[in-house]
Amino acid sequence: MAEKSGTSARSKARRRALDILFETEQRPGNSADALQRRRDSTDQVINPYTVEILDGLAQKQEEIDEFLQTYAQGWTLERMPAVDLIVLRIGAWELLYNDDVPDAVAVSEAVELARTLSTDESPQFVNGLLGRLQALKPTLLA
Repeated sequence: MAEKSGTSARSKARRRALDILFETEQRPGNSADALQRRRDSTDQVINPYTVEILDGLAQKQEEIDEFLQTYAQGWTLERMPAVDLIVLRIGAWELLYNDDVPDAVAVSEAVELARTLSTDESPQFVNGLLGRLQALKPTLLA
């Protein structure tokens, strides 16, 4: 099934995952705690894909952060705006570890999140870094 950019269920799930991950950065605990707080305090329906992203990142974030740090050319993870770092983590997880999402979709969805939620320079930065990871994907996962 092809995925369209925009307001697809997966696009909304990515946005919700970003919100939960951002909350995790601001409060003690992990993404599972933040997800549970969200479930307890609202009647939002949490898309299963949001949970898949959160679980995937919980398992692969250390590896993803290593790739981001290595290929961010002059940027440390600490210097990146929090939203950009979270967008990059989601995009990198989809690109490298979720075979259900075409590589181009993973990159374009991450760029769209950066365009919507971050600075004017963020979409180009996200596109460049995820583009490098996409080009290196065969060797990164070898």
